[in-house]
Amino acid sequence: MDATIIWQHFIEGIKQTSLLEYLAVISGIVSVWYSRKANMLVYPTGLINTTIYVYLSIKASLPGEASVNAYFTIMSIYGWMMWKRKDRNDLPVLQVSYSGMREWIVQLLFFGSCYGLIYWALTALQKNFAPGAIPWADALASASAYTGMWLMTRKKVESWIWWIITNTASIPLYFVKGYVFTSTYYIILLLMAISGLLEWRKKANLHRQTKSTFLN
Repeated sequence: MDATIIWQHFIEGIKQTSLLEYLAVISGIVSVWYSRKANMLVYPTGLINTTIYVYLSIKASLPGEASVNAYFTIMSIYGWMMWKRKDRNDLPVLQVSYSGMREWIVQLLFFGSCYGLIYWALTALQKNFAPGAIPWADALASASAYTGMWLMTRKKVESWIWWIITNTASIPLYFVKGYVFTSTYYIILLLMAISGLLEWRKKANLHRQTKSTFLN
């Protein structure tokens, strides 16, 4: 597929984009913007995005992505509650931090388990109910998103690494399904995820230095 055909497909896709998809994309970008700042508003804005994409993903025969957005909806409520917790000094209990070796092992096992389960389920669905499904790509985007969202609720820097994987896999996944605007949206999210990773690293390093100074 050459550049001209891709461009034509892009223009046609933009013309066919529904208002619902526009709303989902805008709310998603706003949500990621707040997440970069570790701002509580990441969750209410994200809930608008995820509920819409449950519907759009089912419509596009992307059951894996639909399950991800349903999971996002549940985890957004959970994360909202976790981020709201305060200590005796009225400061957030959760601080942006790095994963330790044990946490890395757990999240890799979590990702691997999710990928295997989702791939198996999508392969079965493809044969019987969703011939348009793309098991390996959908499972990759879905499993990494499950992992990223879980770590986001715990304010772990590594959540952004998983978001980068999710966004990279989702760009071609939605493009071939005709959701060109959503595919473009994932390009924006990819750039924001890279920025978010850098910003959360700074926050984690600052917190680590502050904690070290306090202990000394």
